[in-house]
Amino acid sequence: MPLNLPAHHTPPLEKRDWIAGLEKGLAVIEAFDDQHPRLTASQAGTRCGLTRTAARRYLLTLAHLGYVGTDGKLFWLTPRILRLGHAYLESARLPRLVQPFLQRIAGGTQEIAYLGVIDGDDAVYIARSGSQRHMYAGYMLGSRVPAQVTAAGMAILSAVDEAASDTWLAQHTLRAFTSFTVSSKDALREELQRNRRRGWALSEQQLELNHRGIAVPLLDRNNEVHGAISITMPINQETSDDAVKRVLPVLQEAARGLRNLI
Repeated sequence: MPLNLPAHHTPPLEKRDWIAGLEKGLAVIEAFDDQHPRLTASQAGTRCGLTRTAARRYLLTLAHLGYVGTDGKLFWLTPRILRLGHAYLESARLPRLVQPFLQRIAGGTQEIAYLGVIDGDDAVYIARSGSQRHMYAGYMLGSRVPAQVTAAGMAILSAVDEAASDTWLAQHTLRAFTSFTVSSKDALREELQRNRRRGWALSEQQLELNHRGIAVPLLDRNNEVHGAISITMPINQETSDDAVKRVLPVLQEAARGLRNLI
C-alpha cells in the first residue's frame, strides 16, 4: 500500500479527467518551504519544473486570489494558505474520531498525545491533546517531522508489510539529527522488524536530545494501518522501561478501542 496515510488506495484517473493546471499550481505552492520562504518566478519554476513565464503566471494568479504576496520580484505565501490545511483538519473524519481518545490518553498519563500519519518523508501530526498549559509545548497541528526519527513514523512503517517499508526506505534519504539518530538503512530496517514483532515503537533522542517518543499503530478491523497514536515527552530521570510501562498500556487500550470504529 502507498505510505501516504490515512491508508486509502488512490483510484486510477482517466486522462480526460486530469487537470494539469491544478497539478502545476499545487506544485508552485509546495515550492515554498523553510529553506525557500521567498522565491523569484525563475526560482519557483526551477523548483517545480516550470519555465519562468509559466511559474510567474501561476504565482500572479495565486497572488490575485490572496494565497501569495509579492513585491513585484519576490513571492511568498500568505496566511490565507492556511485555509487549505484548516479545511482538512475541520472536515477529516479520522482526527475527529481519535480526539476523545487522545484526551483520555492525556488524562491517564499527564502527557501530550498525538495522532500522526505519514506523508512522503514525514510524519504529520493531525490531532493532539493536552491541558491548556501544554498547548504551546510539543508539536503543533500540521507539524511535519522526518518519519525516521519519530515514534509515530516508526510505528506506521512497522505496521505495513516488509515489502512496503523496504520500498519506503529505498525511496527516502535518511538524515542524522543527533549522535543517536539511526541513519543507516540496515539499522533502521532491523529496528522496524523489532517494532513489527512487539507491536509498538520507541524513539529516543533521534531528533532532539533528552526527548522520547512511544507510539502504537492505529489499525482497523482488516489490519490496515491508518496512522499512529503517540506520546512525546522529556526523558529526564525516567528510564526507558519505566516510561514504556507507564504509557504503553494506555496507548494500546486506546488503539484497541478505535479498531472497530475506523
